[in-house]
Amino acid sequence: MELPSDYESRVYAGVLGKLIGVYLGRPFEGWTYQKIMEELGPVEYYVHEKFNRPLVITDDDVAGTFTFIRALEDYALPPDLTSEQIGHCWLNYIIDKRTILWWGGNGNSTEHTAWLNLKKGIPAPLSGAIETNGKTIAEQIGAQIFIDSWALVAPGQPELAATLAKKAASVSHDGESVHAAMLWAAMESQAFICQDIDKLLECALSVIPEHSDIARLVADVRRWRYEDNDWQVTRQKIEEHYGYHKYPSNCHVIPNHALMIMAILYAPDNFQQAQCIVNTSGWDTDCNAGNVGCLSGIMLGLKGIDEGPDWRGPLADRMLISSADGGFSINNAVRITDYLVGLGHQIAGLPRPEAKKAGAQYHFSLPGSVQGFRWLNETNAVPVEVGNEAYEGRQMLSLRYPPLAPGRHASVTTQTFTPPEIVDMRSYDLMATPLIYPGQRLQADVIAPASNTASLNVQLCYRVYDENNCLTPCYGEAQQLLPGDTATLSLVIPDCKGQPIGEVGVTLSSHAPFACGQLLVDSMRWDGAPKLTLRKPKGENNFWWRAWVNGVDLFSRHYPASFRISKEYEEGLIIHGTRQWTDYRVRSEITLHLGEYGGLAFRVQGMRRYYAVRVLRSGHAQLIRVRDETTCILAETVLQDVFERPLTFDITVKDRCLTATVDGKLLCAEDNAPGAFCDGGVGLLICAGALSTDAIHIDGGCE
Repeated sequence: MELPSDYESRVYAGVLGKLIGVYLGRPFEGWTYQKIMEELGPVEYYVHEKFNRPLVITDDDVAGTFTFIRALEDYALPPDLTSEQIGHCWLNYIIDKRTILWWGGNGNSTEHTAWLNLKKGIPAPLSGAIETNGKTIAEQIGAQIFIDSWALVAPGQPELAATLAKKAASVSHDGESVHAAMLWAAMESQAFICQDIDKLLECALSVIPEHSDIARLVADVRRWRYEDNDWQVTRQKIEEHYGYHKYPSNCHVIPNHALMIMAILYAPDNFQQAQCIVNTSGWDTDCNAGNVGCLSGIMLGLKGIDEGPDWRGPLADRMLISSADGGFSINNAVRITDYLVGLGHQIAGLPRPEAKKAGAQYHFSLPGSVQGFRWLNETNAVPVEVGNEAYEGRQMLSLRYPPLAPGRHASVTTQTFTPPEIVDMRSYDLMATPLIYPGQRLQADVIAPASNTASLNVQLCYRVYDENNCLTPCYGEAQQLLPGDTATLSLVIPDCKGQPIGEVGVTLSSHAPFACGQLLVDSMRWDGAPKLTLRKPKGENNFWWRAWVNGVDLFSRHYPASFRISKEYEEGLIIHGTRQWTDYRVRSEITLHLGEYGGLAFRVQGMRRYYAVRVLRSGHAQLIRVRDETTCILAETVLQDVFERPLTFDITVKDRCLTATVDGKLLCAEDNAPGAFCDGGVGLLICAGALSTDAIHIDGGCE
């Protein structure tokens, strides 16, 4: 199948539109129109600063949208993907009461209720069905808020997008909520090739039942729009005929879907106006604005977003996706666009596009993209204008600096781990691990244009958390760039004494009495395997602890051992590392205090996808592969006296070969099964008990 020629840029605009809408509407989520008008007035731009909150925070709309789509790579491409498999995706990436969902309680939060059903063994779609949970719970808003990504991978295929949305929505919802999800996904899919809102609606209505409540709602709102010609009059009619008072529970899909239809009908050609209408109208503002923003972004493209105020500058492409895959959590709109476009090509039967700029993590190839890079307001720092410009046919990060006198400098960085403001974040936990580690090589290709007034000193920089929970700058060797010079900056990250790396970037300075101009960053990347020891650093700090995905009941910071974890029931994991980790050696002395089993996990890809060496209460030591509900024992031996003494684990993984010793006993296997895992971080595993260790050693130089 042929994809639209502007497929990539429209996906990027759709992702940006989703983020802008969610982060715009988040601070006043749940407010009524009347309260918004009284306290904020018409919402025409970001208002987070009025609430003393950061713009980019964890949010279920963002996390769910860009996590559940991963079922396509983990299980099957359409038409083979099933609701049950998407339910398995939930169980792998969601951490109970910590990530992705609104944890509002069984019978209160639809998603929480469905999650508990999945945990009890009720498969999707029964986990979200009316017959399981009742009509009220099944028809809340959540089905539609997570569906944008399914449309983004199915451009110009509205029936496919609707089918995928239905399968995904049915994990947690049913009835009219699923109809709403299907309709919106179909519109977004068709918007890649058609920008006429009436034609989009007609196309979308064809994929849902003709006599459904959603179809009736759309007909009413369309009629009112052309009768009223005033969105505030139409909004009042929606409140009277479809308001919250008409529907049970706290966030029904019908009222909110009506506001979304109204916003896109009144402002099909104006991104800012559509956002103003849907946010000012109230109710579930971040959900509604996120869906409207994605559709507007696809329809209008980057040009449509940029025609209004500067939405993209404060956002800087940033997003947070809290899930059990900590290396996916600190993310950005470009990385997600690359991911979705790759899936879109696969679904269309086409090869995935070649990775841009040799696979650099930051390639800045999309117009206007900055991938989270922002100027640091430090002591003696001069401000830098951060943007994106074309240079010799390639898009690059542009850093325009004012006069750099001796003793002055400028740093521009992007987040690679949880930001310091997380401690004040008023939402659910951010589960994240750092993206870059000691032992890996950080490098950047940079250009000093010939128009610069003087030579420029450029060096890589990275910022590491210290004992006071502050980010401390570290620098690579400076290189002098004369006007017109190019250079590749390179640095192997040294040991950070157990502390996570929070940011990477570049620092500019000059010995010239007057130096102003521009630095272009063509790409920035890191490669190689990590080499580090994970342990509790000195001092009273906790970002080392936050650098683990926490899937247990207790992960203590206060025991003498660096890591002590416990799980009351069932199995739990704490996880560290990213999917960039492939071949490595991991070692640790672990003490089992109590439990059914515990041990050391590797190539971990979530809560239910990993290898591990585990020691059972019975004394058996097993090398296992866990994939969803299936545990495959690859090798086994027997130990003696397994509790309350250190057991030495030494594991090497290279390609498909898994070799381990535990307490001196050898376990090895070659896993050539279709379900084999090729990458992932490390973890500590415990079932119904407790274990501890003082250090975990990771060396990527295994032979």
